[in-house]
Amino acid sequence: QKQLVESGGGLVQAGGSLRLSCVSSGRTFSNYAMGWFRQAPGKEREFVAAIDWSGINTDYANSVKGRFTISRDSAKSTVFLQMNSLKPEDTAVYYCAADALGVITTTPDGYDYWGQGTQVTVSS
Repeated sequence: QKQLVESGGGLVQAGGSLRLSCVSSGRTFSNYAMGWFRQAPGKEREFVAAIDWSGINTDYANSVKGRFTISRDSAKSTVFLQMNSLKPEDTAVYYCAADALGVITTTPDGYDYWGQGTQVTVSS
């Protein structure tokens, strides 16, 4: 059974950094596109960043461009989200997701597998 497990969330002050990790288990996700989404209380789940199966192409939400970086280590079946210059509005539960088509998509419906999420809280 394919699984995704996120880690690295926590409490950080505004301007600080966190690095989220998403480890896949079960069958490999190396041919999948991977994405990060987030959901704040009372809001819909929103796209944050994605990387295609090759690791060459990436996409970011405008709100995080220049601050967040997505990367992958296919050998270790891990995807990372480096988050710098964090703001209080980045506070949310962050989810990792995998898309079997292998190409970048920015909508939640395009993903086939999801992790349980990790909480990120940014204090002002």
